Amino acid sequence: MEDYLNGLNDSQRAAVTYTGGTSLVIAGAGSGKTRVLTCKIAYLLQQGIPPQTILALTFTNKAAKEMKERIAGIVGDAVARRLWMGTFHAVFSRILRSEADRIGYPSNFTIYDSTDSKNLLKAIIKEMQLDDKEYRPGMVQSRISNAKNALVTCHRYEHDRELVDYDIKARIPLLRDIYKRYQSRCLQAGAMDFDDLLLQTNILFRDHSDVLEKYRNFFQYILVDEYQDTNFAQHLIVQRLSEVHGRLTVVGDDAQSIYSFRGANIDNILQLGSKYPNCQTFKLERNYRSTRNIVDAANSLIHKNKEQIPKTVYSENEEGSRIQVFASLSDYEEAHAVASKIEGMQRGNSRYTYADFAILYRTNAQSRLLEEALRKRGIAYKIYGGLSFYQRKEIKDVIAYFRLIVNPHDEEALKRVINYPSRGIGDTTVGKLSETAVSRAVSLWTVLQEPANYGLSVNAGTLRKLTEFRELIAAFTAFAAEHPAEETAEHTVKYSGIYELLMQDRSVEGIGKRENTDELLKGIAEFTHIRREEGSEQTSLSDFLSEVSLLTDQDKDTAEQTDRVTLMTVHSAKGLEFSNVFIAGLEEDLFPSAPAKESPRAIEEERRLLYVALTRAKENCTLSYAKSRFRNGKTTLCNPSRFLRDIDSRFLQMPDDAFSPSLPHSFRPDRPLYQQRQQPQAPSHLQPLPSVPSSSTVPQSPSSDIRLKAGDRVLHDRFGEGEVTAVEGSGGDAKATIRFAHSGEKKILLKFARLTVF
Repeated sequence: MEDYLNGLNDSQRAAVTYTGGTSLVIAGAGSGKTRVLTCKIAYLLQQGIPPQTILALTFTNKAAKEMKERIAGIVGDAVARRLWMGTFHAVFSRILRSEADRIGYPSNFTIYDSTDSKNLLKAIIKEMQLDDKEYRPGMVQSRISNAKNALVTCHRYEHDRELVDYDIKARIPLLRDIYKRYQSRCLQAGAMDFDDLLLQTNILFRDHSDVLEKYRNFFQYILVDEYQDTNFAQHLIVQRLSEVHGRLTVVGDDAQSIYSFRGANIDNILQLGSKYPNCQTFKLERNYRSTRNIVDAANSLIHKNKEQIPKTVYSENEEGSRIQVFASLSDYEEAHAVASKIEGMQRGNSRYTYADFAILYRTNAQSRLLEEALRKRGIAYKIYGGLSFYQRKEIKDVIAYFRLIVNPHDEEALKRVINYPSRGIGDTTVGKLSETAVSRAVSLWTVLQEPANYGLSVNAGTLRKLTEFRELIAAFTAFAAEHPAEETAEHTVKYSGIYELLMQDRSVEGIGKRENTDELLKGIAEFTHIRREEGSEQTSLSDFLSEVSLLTDQDKDTAEQTDRVTLMTVHSAKGLEFSNVFIAGLEEDLFPSAPAKESPRAIEEERRLLYVALTRAKENCTLSYAKSRFRNGKTTLCNPSRFLRDIDSRFLQMPDDAFSPSLPHSFRPDRPLYQQRQQPQAPSHLQPLPSVPSSSTVPQSPSSDIRLKAGDRVLHDRFGEGEVTAVEGSGGDAKATIRFAHSGEKKILLKFARLTVF
């Protein structure tokens, strides 16, 4: 059985064989953390420790399953099955069932998942006759969850002046009463939610010293994975169980602590030594995953953080290529450049399939342009741990409104939005509406138009709500007939109540939904402008919906393919690895995020987030940023992320002008759409071009006579650099055919073109 130790390096072996007390194993990225944990447990078993007295805590079922399988391969399945190994929630639910009577619960208590919990909160909010727009179930659920993870019971909550004052300012003063009633109902139902599993375990150990003593004596060794991700409740349970005997091994990496929004506290790992004075620290600093250049670049970045455990991760792999950095004129060009580079790398290296590539980004909203760029090249992709942009609920909700505006008889769209946002039209009413429509062989909308004539049986209050909904949709339809798609879309999101609803949700999920909705509106504005450049007088919502239908249909065509590029947020990428990684959107206010700039500690977490992203790459890593992004119907200038400067330039391959002003001097959103470049400057991933003197004959406004000729080189704020291949027409009807490097050939109406000329 000792063969398992032979493959360990000196640092790993020292961490595995130490049994003298508390130990902290700092496991740098790619350093073989899982292997060390597995071997440590096998070593304890070899030393005669009974398997049932070893407690191993993980954060995911997948991690627990993988470790148990590896241990079974060393010591046999029968022994491995006797270990107390699993997630915090799984292990402590097992203890709670054994001791449930001590805290007033039945041993067969039910565990409510997130949906069960939210449904109960919805019912309580309704019973208390509260406005569910003020007391949104998701927000209330998040507040209660945060309280429980901080070990704040409902009784303590109502007497906590700071929490109560916060709720009063947030216009949710009765949240404490909801929490109290929710907890009472859970107890009556013999149920715990996921947060209760940790809260009630802490209460059990706090109030029943004999129970705590029993489990302290029972668990001879405690091991915890990913300790940098523990919250207060988890940390306190571990501390209570281990503080007497001190036989505790925690494994983690402070440099990969990126989940503070979930309650994780980096201090748990940073301050472990102060809580356990005899703690022995082992540093696993050899990275087996990445090339030397990638590891050295990541080190130079993370060393800028002040709050950290000093370490120097190194690699003995080949030196590898330097990290590529490129800038694009716009977010559109960035997405197409990324897709183009992936296509070129895959075709140029027979070792690579598309599954060897990952694109990482800071926010989910960034995926839209990347998805479109990949689709246009026929490159299959998958969204890891999430849905593709147009499959996200908040996007489908808004799209359903658009569908209904274009076609009020669209039954599925009507059913989706008739009570979103909530307007008091329940399932019973929708059922009656459907029954009436079926019996009369007409559409739901037809019944809504003349409910009395079709014998719709509802009370006066419900009829009023249905009438208000019908009038709302009719008003949107009338507006759409007179306005272009982007104005109709913004008008609909605002006056349907969707925007107000999204603004009220300040949770991480709520902010993400708002960003996605903003991205959808941005996409419609872009679509409209492109159509104008192509010569369309006005673009309707119907045109946009046709485009979306084609995109989502392509998703179905590639769903079964396994050779796909992976797209994901950096948070989702933790623990994964890919041969080739692209990290997009390295701009101020995006990565790092705007809110993070208010706190030095938050900036350090954002820096750790980029460290995690860099260390996902095994062979090649590419960083990109856009010099402008299209937001709220206009082009917004962007500055490159401060983190690009944090990385030692020796490990980067980047253009000389990477940190020059965001856009060429002559390109500003408030200037004419089409103009001669006064100080020519190529996108920063291209070689600078020779100076071109300005010419008084070149028009300075869209309405002026435009002089373009075949062979001219131009820069478009979305499509990037291109060459004019033909010009036709004159004045306001002048069009140019331009071959763009990343977007192919396009015919553009010059009076609307956002062009600069080299």
